[in-house]
Amino acid sequence: MSPRNVRFVRFAILLGAVAPAPVAFAQQFTRNTTNVPANAGNYTENVDFADIDNDGDWDAVFANGGDQAQLQNAVWLNQGFLQAGTLGNFLDATAARAPAVLDQSRDIEFVDFDADGDVDIYVSNTAQIVNQGNRWWANMGGAQGGSAGFYQEQTSTRWVGLGAAGSSIAPSQLIAGSFIDFSCDCDFGDIDNDGDVDLVHSSYGFSLQGNIPTRLFLNDGSGHFAEFNPSGFQLAGRDIANGNPGIWCQGTQSANTTNTTGVNCDVAASPLDIDVGDIDGDLDLDILHGSRNELPRMYVNRLVENGGTPTFFRDVTGSAFPAGYSTGQGHYEQEMGDFDSDGDLDIYGLNWQVVGASFNDVSFRNNGSGVYAAAVGLSGSSSDDNEADFFDYDLDGDLDVFVANFNGQERIYTGNGAGGTLTLASGLLPADGTISLDADCCDVDSDGDYDVFVANDLTGAASNEHYLQNGTTNNDVAAPVLRRLEQAANRTAGAPPTVVRVQVYDNAPYYITWYNTTSLEVQVNGGPTTVYPMKPSMGQIFRGEIPGNLVGTISYRAVSTDKYGNTGTTAFLNFNATGPAVFASFCAGDGLLADHTTPCPCANNGAAGNGCANSVNANGANLVATGTPASDNVVLSGSGMPAVVSCIYLQGDALSDGVFGDGVRCAGGGLIRLRTKNNLGGASSFPDSTDTITLSARGGVTPGSGLRRYYQTYYRNSAGGFCPPETFNVTNGWQIDW
Repeated sequence: MSPRNVRFVRFAILLGAVAPAPVAFAQQFTRNTTNVPANAGNYTENVDFADIDNDGDWDAVFANGGDQAQLQNAVWLNQGFLQAGTLGNFLDATAARAPAVLDQSRDIEFVDFDADGDVDIYVSNTAQIVNQGNRWWANMGGAQGGSAGFYQEQTSTRWVGLGAAGSSIAPSQLIAGSFIDFSCDCDFGDIDNDGDVDLVHSSYGFSLQGNIPTRLFLNDGSGHFAEFNPSGFQLAGRDIANGNPGIWCQGTQSANTTNTTGVNCDVAASPLDIDVGDIDGDLDLDILHGSRNELPRMYVNRLVENGGTPTFFRDVTGSAFPAGYSTGQGHYEQEMGDFDSDGDLDIYGLNWQVVGASFNDVSFRNNGSGVYAAAVGLSGSSSDDNEADFFDYDLDGDLDVFVANFNGQERIYTGNGAGGTLTLASGLLPADGTISLDADCCDVDSDGDYDVFVANDLTGAASNEHYLQNGTTNNDVAAPVLRRLEQAANRTAGAPPTVVRVQVYDNAPYYITWYNTTSLEVQVNGGPTTVYPMKPSMGQIFRGEIPGNLVGTISYRAVSTDKYGNTGTTAFLNFNATGPAVFASFCAGDGLLADHTTPCPCANNGAAGNGCANSVNANGANLVATGTPASDNVVLSGSGMPAVVSCIYLQGDALSDGVFGDGVRCAGGGLIRLRTKNNLGGASSFPDSTDTITLSARGGVTPGSGLRRYYQTYYRNSAGGFCPPETFNVTNGWQIDW
């Protein structure tokens, strides 16, 4: 029996349910059917929002077919901005922009899997009727070199190593470049903290049997995904059995285990929804794993505990949740959000407590360490619900909840922020009797408040997708709240960046907050501020990189600005970076420096630390840098060249390696002539110790910028002595990190 057929049996029982009286409000949402395409319904399971053509408005995609039919997924294009139409008006652009693929889709996710600045798509399919797998669609803008917002099917090239050594997937389960599966929801997140988004792929199993494991796939940075399976175990067929290794989760597979020590885990259930987010405040992404027929589960990421290597997740279901947190069957969905405004992820458990004919929703407050308090029942929630999304419908700065009902009235619960209470409101929504399977909240008309798109099941005009337009006259003026900025450790300067993460909360759905402009503001020794972008790791986490070659006291804070210009910040944190990266002499004598192997052309290679021999000095000329880049008092001085010469300071932005007169030029790339010194006084030193490279002489390179530059001095080489005839030469080089 398919999941949907089970739902109809449930609904028949619920017709007589009576809900407590809700708090009445004036109707705020109207059903807009004129600004969306006319459609006859497509067994739609899911809707998702993103800006597919990078023009600044929200577009939509729909997952169609479910386990009822092979259908094409739909793309709706918002007609604002690039289309020069009206914001909030949508046209069906499926024929031109979506792959002509018919499948049974249960979920569809926007994700920039190849990190090229446009949103790609991942489609979750079910093999309940016809064997099939999930699909990858690449947005043809960005790295693909085409037009943004047009999609190409690339499933066979995006999977790596399916069924091969290291994969838990049996070769018998491979099909058409993918693998046979029963997937209702998949989520993305940077689970290994390497700067790209990875895949958490869930499966509810054939006929909801719950025997196929959830799997994790790591991104190689360019949008190719290989299974994360540190156990190395490969299944013999479709299902995982008790006693098998937990694949990606620490311990041995044991159905419904309550063990939390890593001895046992349960990675196979009947999830219709999963979520990723940092539940315990350590800034890595954990997994909240729904389950229709079994108890929902929680897995914590062991990235921090294992020193940065995600060796295994751990099943902490038995310690994260209170006794009796979920009962019965029919747990269709859950959502994480900070509804009590204390800086951690709480849970809305939709249908988590099923008692007889009552499908009760409950909320759980997080204590900050990933342990949840006793369930609080939600009044009026006993009917069979299918989706809950956090959003701020009244723009008072805290999270409310929209609930899509399987076959009845949609609902809204009003939050009160720090109080952590969700109160049923009535009258806000128009009367409804459609079969709603999903809803997403987004300001599609860019008027400053959050609207709702609802995905409806079945076919026919009564099941058309519709758009609930928010009629508030307010605007979103709530700033994002940033918490737990990661403290960077003191370090030795070098090539690897300093990686820091931060939690970002806002009064918007998490999938909208991902698009906040978030960055790091960095200062070196109190100097000017340089901005470095942060990228969403998904969940509530953003990740940024501070250049690793900065030296001194590094101060940094995180800043996040939402679509409406509201900005939140953290306080500044500091770390110290020391090491040889401030000053480093190189390219001395024979020019040997790692990849620099060109020898001096002169017969004598010069003394250690100097340049190549010249016409008057077998030891060559020597350049010395003194001072502190951060204090802008660097002095370059040299000795050992002919007495009557013309000398030129050179600054390069890259290393070079090549014969240059009687020496080896190691400062290359974009060369700048800093100054010329005519050394005509007979002294063998240039310039004198009072000559300082100034800001204007460095081509705009300022202290605190973190930029690395290479310095060397050119001089004329008179005839005679060690290297006749008259030619030219260079000193050794100096590397300076500003």
